[in-house]
Amino acid sequence: MVAALERGLSASKSFNFKRMFDSPSTKQQQSQTLVLENGDSHLVESNTPESQNSDSLAESPVESIPPMISPLTRPGKRPDRQQADTDMMKDRFAKLLLGEDMSGGGKGVSSALALSNAITNLAASIFGEQTKLQPMPQDRQARWKKEIDWLLSVTDHIVEFVPSKQTNKDGVCTEIMVTRQRGDLLMNIPALRKLDTMLIDTLDNFKGHNEFYYVSRDSEEGKQASNARSNDKWWLPPVKVPPGGLSDPARRMLYFQKDSVTQVQKAAMAINAQVLSEMAIPESYIDSLPKNGRASLGDSIYKSITEEWFDPAQFLSMMDLSTEHKVLDLKNKIEASVVIWKRKLHVKDSKSSWGSAVSLEKRELFEERAETILVFLKQKFPGLPQSSLDISKIQFNKDIGQAVLESYSRILESLAYTVMSRIEDVLYTDSLALKQALLAEETPDGGRTETDSESPGSSNSGEETEKLDRQHSKTLFDFMGWSDKPTTPPSVTPKKLSYLEKLENFNGFRSPKDRNLS
Repeated sequence: MVAALERGLSASKSFNFKRMFDSPSTKQQQSQTLVLENGDSHLVESNTPESQNSDSLAESPVESIPPMISPLTRPGKRPDRQQADTDMMKDRFAKLLLGEDMSGGGKGVSSALALSNAITNLAASIFGEQTKLQPMPQDRQARWKKEIDWLLSVTDHIVEFVPSKQTNKDGVCTEIMVTRQRGDLLMNIPALRKLDTMLIDTLDNFKGHNEFYYVSRDSEEGKQASNARSNDKWWLPPVKVPPGGLSDPARRMLYFQKDSVTQVQKAAMAINAQVLSEMAIPESYIDSLPKNGRASLGDSIYKSITEEWFDPAQFLSMMDLSTEHKVLDLKNKIEASVVIWKRKLHVKDSKSSWGSAVSLEKRELFEERAETILVFLKQKFPGLPQSSLDISKIQFNKDIGQAVLESYSRILESLAYTVMSRIEDVLYTDSLALKQALLAEETPDGGRTETDSESPGSSNSGEETEKLDRQHSKTLFDFMGWSDKPTTPPSVTPKKLSYLEKLENFNGFRSPKDRNLS
């Protein structure tokens, strides 16, 4: 009798465990569900009408219930997809809780830095080096959306108290405090998600494009590719276009996509710069600074910034910006001087060597000029690595919300820059093909049907095409519901503006010629 009851219980558990994996229509008819949690089994009765007859199962002969085998224990059966996702999520959040210290000794990094590294590493594994203009594979795209949602879900629990009104049953209105997602996250997380969607949609728009294609560098066609820019990017496959260049619709589409990606990059840059400016400057970075701005900049740079007449564009034209290292070194010097001047404005530093030689008004003026130079550097070299100040802020930051915003905006900015570089590679190859077609149409007496300045591939024609496309293109401000204000040219001594306003007031991005674009 005891053996029969044990067989009945075993068969009942196996029966209900099998039905847990049935289709939704079958689940509506089941009377019991077996829930496995931490290795323990619990029978949970459902509310379906069939549950009222659950006792009839126990009254039936046990031998009439055929033994059933769980799909998870069946030989050769792959693990369930949901179970695999759960295990992956456990692995991700275990690393976050341990602070990337797998020994469990409590020597890991802070939660903010661990979450920032997790978002950065995820983007590196999903996107990698975007060498071609082509849609992302569906499996990678689904993995990116799923895992970035996991990491961003942390921000749903970062809240703040806000006043609210509650009306009681008797009509009395009472003011209470309720929780809401923190203001900076509530504003920037949806914006970054929209930018993310725009970038993925941009790559999807290149599906089925057959006018331009990529060839292997080792192939004969790749060796014969006369693309001067590809010599600097030996790791990228050369781009090939038809002999006469791209068609007008394809060229217009490329300009439209470039304009859209530029808007995405500018918005991501603005959010990233705003978050970094709000992060606290670590004391270790302040201790490493010299005593004054002149010592940080050097005599020549300091004299150029502190002159009565100052033009940031002319200042950069006089600097040696031939390599990425020199650009980054200039950025580090200027950022250090800005920190020193701000500290002298707000903190009385006994180590100051200036004394009363420089007034507070002039220090504030020098600070504004230095910040304008930083904006120009970011504009001219959008793919520049992080400066010493940015690295120090990210490393010692303790605010988890700021860590998420900074890392998410940084990877979107990097991806937008990479996509824009790939579009520029195609447009450059198209301009070379147009020039070769014009040379082939040369008349016997040496004249040409069109001059270089009138050719469709010239810079003037490109500007006209781009200007025409922008009349019909939807900008980021239209997409996100922002107001697109008219821009004004920068003045010699600009007033206090936000980072996004400064970017909008300037002339867009210019790619450097003497450095790798990727």
